[in-house]
Amino acid sequence: MSVDMAERTSGERPTEGWTTAWLRQRLAVALSEAGIVMNGRNAWDPQIHNPRALRKIALGGTLGAGESYMDGDWDCASLDGLATRILASGFEERWGMSSALSLKRCAASLVNFQSRRFAKQNVEAHYDLGNDLYRTMLGPTMTYSCGYWREAKNLDEAQHAKHELICHKLGLKPGMRVLDIGCGWGGFARHAGRRYGVRVVGITLSQEQTEYARARCADLPVEIYLQDYRDVRGTFDRIVSVGMFEHVGPRNYREYFECIRRNLAWDGLCLLHTIGSLHSVRKLDRWMETYIFPNAVLPSASQIERAAEGMVVLEDWHNFGSDYDKTLMAWHANFTAAWPELQRKYDERFYRMWCYYLLTCAGAFRARCTQLWQIVFSKHGVPGGYVRTGT
Repeated sequence: MSVDMAERTSGERPTEGWTTAWLRQRLAVALSEAGIVMNGRNAWDPQIHNPRALRKIALGGTLGAGESYMDGDWDCASLDGLATRILASGFEERWGMSSALSLKRCAASLVNFQSRRFAKQNVEAHYDLGNDLYRTMLGPTMTYSCGYWREAKNLDEAQHAKHELICHKLGLKPGMRVLDIGCGWGGFARHAGRRYGVRVVGITLSQEQTEYARARCADLPVEIYLQDYRDVRGTFDRIVSVGMFEHVGPRNYREYFECIRRNLAWDGLCLLHTIGSLHSVRKLDRWMETYIFPNAVLPSASQIERAAEGMVVLEDWHNFGSDYDKTLMAWHANFTAAWPELQRKYDERFYRMWCYYLLTCAGAFRARCTQLWQIVFSKHGVPGGYVRTGT
C-alpha cells in the first residue's frame, strides 16, 4: 500500500522511511556529542519540521542545512547558540558537513573568481542590496565591520572606538594623505577627515556605496571613487583597508600587497583589518558563498604572511575576534527590530536567510573558529620600532 493510500485509509501521519530514520539516528548521535538534541527543550536544540531537512543536510552539508532553514524545514530558538556548540565541538569534521564538492569549488583552483572581471559583480551582489537594509542594521555609523567593544556600551560606541583605534595605530596627523581601500559607506573616511584633518581617498566597487559616501563626506577633504584597488596610482602617507581583504582572493593576495607597496610613502604605514581563518582555503563555506558573499575567501595568517613577504614589514598583529560576536548580535537586533518596515521590500525567505547569516556567524566568532585581525605594516620598518597606541 502506498503512503498516500495509507493516509486516506487511516488518517494517520505517514511514518519516516528507513533512509530518513537512519539519517535522523546518525545525526542525533553526532549532535549529542555537542550537547544538542533534535526537537529538544534547550534554546540551541533544532526543531525539525520536515524530514527532508535531514536529507538536505546529509547530501548538501552546510549548504543543505542553510537552505532547509530558509525553506522553514527546521527552526531553532538560538541559532547562534547552536552554531557555537557545533563549531566548538568539531561536529562539522565528524559529520563531514564541509566536504561536499561542487563544480565551482573544483574550479576555484583554476579560475580567478576575484579578478577584475568578477570583482565588481561580487561586490554588487551583496553591498548593493539596498541602503535601507544597511541603514537599519548598521545604525548611524553605517560601518559594516567589527566594532571594538573594550569599553563600549553599545554598537555606535564600539564602531567609534574601532575608528579611533585605527587612527591611533596609524598615527594620523593633519594634512596626511590617506587611501581607504574598500571604503564602504564612508564611515572611516568621514571619521578620519573630520576628527584628524587628513585628506582621504576612498575607493569601492559598489555604486550605492559610492553615491552614499560622496554625499556623506561632501563637506570634508574626502574623495570617493568607484575603482578597483589594482588601478590606484599615487603616494599616500597612510593606507587603510577595513573589511575588504576578504574579497581579494588567494590568487590576488600578492598583487594586493604590490599595490600597498607601490602606493605607500617611504615612511608610511598600512593597517589591514580583516576576518581571518584558522586554515588556508580557496573557497568560503558553500552556503555563505552561495547566498551572502559570492566568491569571498577568508585568509589565513600564513597566506597573509606569504603574500606580504618582501613587500612590506609586519609591525603589529592584533586579534579581537570575540568582539565580532557582539557586533553581529547587535546587527541582528537592529535587523529584527526594523523588519516590520523592511518586509515591504524583502520577503520571509530573505528574513530567514539574513537571520541565519548573522546568527551563525556570531556563533563562529563565539566559538573562536573565526578571527578578526588588525595588522599594521610599514614599507621599510619603523625606525626604533613600532609602538602600538590606543589599545
